[in-house]
Amino acid sequence: MEKITAIKGIKDILPQDSPAWNQIETAARRIFGDFGFREIRVPIMEKTELFKRSIGETTDIVEKEMYTFTDRDDELITLRPEATACVIRAYIEHNMHNYEQVTKLYTLGPMFRRERPQKGRFRQFHQINAEALGDEQPQCDAEIIFMLVNFLRFVGLNDFSLEINSLGCKYCRPTFSRDIVAHLSSVEKNLCTNCQRRIRTNPLRVFDCKVDSCGEVIANAPNILSYLCSHCDEHFKLVRTFLEDLKVSYTVNSKMVRGLDYYTKTAFEVTSSNLGAQNALAGGGRYDGLVSSLGGPNVTGIGFAVGMERLMASLPRKQEHDYQTDIFIAALCEKAQKIAFLLTNELRSSGIKAQTDYTAKSLKSQMKRADKLNSSYTLIIGDNELEDKKVQLRDMKAKNQISLPLDNLTEAIKNIFKEKS
Repeated sequence: MEKITAIKGIKDILPQDSPAWNQIETAARRIFGDFGFREIRVPIMEKTELFKRSIGETTDIVEKEMYTFTDRDDELITLRPEATACVIRAYIEHNMHNYEQVTKLYTLGPMFRRERPQKGRFRQFHQINAEALGDEQPQCDAEIIFMLVNFLRFVGLNDFSLEINSLGCKYCRPTFSRDIVAHLSSVEKNLCTNCQRRIRTNPLRVFDCKVDSCGEVIANAPNILSYLCSHCDEHFKLVRTFLEDLKVSYTVNSKMVRGLDYYTKTAFEVTSSNLGAQNALAGGGRYDGLVSSLGGPNVTGIGFAVGMERLMASLPRKQEHDYQTDIFIAALCEKAQKIAFLLTNELRSSGIKAQTDYTAKSLKSQMKRADKLNSSYTLIIGDNELEDKKVQLRDMKAKNQISLPLDNLTEAIKNIFKEKS
């Protein structure tokens, strides 16, 4: 019978990889908590309209990449392609703006986009998202970027670059967009097919194109920083000042835009040289009109997302054991197995990582199993030990062993581990 494999572009996270994932998620909870953010868990499915209204109907995500289906009530449902819209929907639905002036939230979990699978890009991928709602001050922008940089350094990433830009607001960006369309239209024949289509649907997406000919067109395009209104210009200057006060290194990249329609003012992206062409591992920006566009109050917002798979690929790999057991109980006969069954589970209930083997294999075979489980100790129980009413406890690292009385064995082992701790 033919085996069933995973869906293309969707990967298993295997036991040997899980500890690294857990460490990163634990670090996120610690760092974000220090900055006053609280965790929210949102569904992986939402009404399709949520993403059309927030991300934009003419974006590549909505047009080509979303996993959308009709449920039994003929309602369009989409597996979430990003988390910000979901967090905002929950913020509005549960009236969080009534509880506090500034709401800081983060979430972790899988996202879904039907893209072409490649290094660091999967159809089910995982993100860590942070969103700050209700604070329009430039200090908030600098603070959330500072938090992102702190988190990346905390998990061991030192080789990365931060780029920032301002995308203007609803007052100054229309003029820029008009001039961009005029520029792109004048050289349309030099653009790829996708970008020729984007001129009429979402012209700023041309800035994200990786095709060389499009890159040459973008290099000569109008500079958005020249179009900023006085308010946006002052905001961006202050963001840069506060980042410098925090000693955060950055580069201003006026060609860097975010691929979603809702971004305004500050935008930022973190890249790593370890990722090849698709080198962005985190990014975000301000989205001051998003909450109101989804039916909520007129509050501002800023946030970012970190791609877990890309972050994992950027971090130096540590040589660690996949799993460590405190004690392995080698039971060599049927009576010993009964003792091992109770003993193993009593030790587990006491917080000791215990394993055993119920197949009564040879001592040599069970010692190999203990080694494979990276066990600190192996307890040997066989016919001889039962007759003498003494069992052998072997220290797997020191390569020596001691005898322990069979009576009150659980307490004796627990005391050994207490002394070690």
